[in-house]
Amino acid sequence: MPRQEFEDRISKTVESLSDPKTYNVVCHEHRLGEPLPSIAKLRKVVNMIREILFPGYFGNTSLRPNTTRHYMGVYVDELHELLSEEILAGMCFECQDDNSVKIDKHKARAKETAACFIENLPEIRRKLVADVNATFINDPAARNLGEVIFCYPGIRAITNYRVAHKLLELEIPLIPRFISEMAHSETGIDIHPRAKIGENFTIDHGTGVVIGSTSIIGNNVKIYQGVTLGAKSFPLDDEGKPIKGILRHPVVEDNVVIYSGATILGRITIGEGSVIGGNVWVTRNIPPKSRIVQSRPKSTTFADGSGI
Repeated sequence: MPRQEFEDRISKTVESLSDPKTYNVVCHEHRLGEPLPSIAKLRKVVNMIREILFPGYFGNTSLRPNTTRHYMGVYVDELHELLSEEILAGMCFECQDDNSVKIDKHKARAKETAACFIENLPEIRRKLVADVNATFINDPAARNLGEVIFCYPGIRAITNYRVAHKLLELEIPLIPRFISEMAHSETGIDIHPRAKIGENFTIDHGTGVVIGSTSIIGNNVKIYQGVTLGAKSFPLDDEGKPIKGILRHPVVEDNVVIYSGATILGRITIGEGSVIGGNVWVTRNIPPKSRIVQSRPKSTTFADGSGI
């Protein structure tokens, strides 16, 4: 291809890509001096949190009594700095204020919010210890707690969820969704950070699990791969747009087991102690201690392709 022809084609492409009509929806107008959220830095934040929550399993934290406090102090201090930066970036990303001093205002709040989150790490660890124990008890294949912590995708996804959920409770924009989607891409388990999940939660195998934003899950609940806690439909407003913020996902009460492939849709309640069998479709309230299974398979014969 002649050089001039190549340059002309590239020039036309650049001109087309620069047309505001083509990128007004997918372009973020970055203001000079404002930080942007960073996936790489957030990944480091999550890894550091995991190291603090599970010392000795991740990273290089020493468990020798005379050094543990030192390591924890160093990691918590570094975490506060990194997390404050990413919280600030999330605040600036969603802020519509053009005031030149808004960054200083957000900086103070970002540091305070990061400190509040760190104060909640002991409680997050307590809940995760219960999740790990529940997963170990519920899985005969698990040899020890270390295997569950190291290897189980459910624990990785639940860890990200509990971190993201607390950040969302602290009204931090954007960052919680980043963290939950990290686990989604790593494990195939999609838990919205706004969902409310009780203690002793177990996700066995996990691939394909979806838990919607307004879902409520009680204590001692176990779900298997491919389970969906979703919505039936999306009511529209007068302009034909989905109405945000309505309660559209299921409530799962305590001590429920949901087997693989089950689809549970709408703002319905699965009563305490119920068992939902595999591959069933549930769109109505289920009383406590129910057993919901597929209809019994029908036996038939097929010859030369007939009946198929």
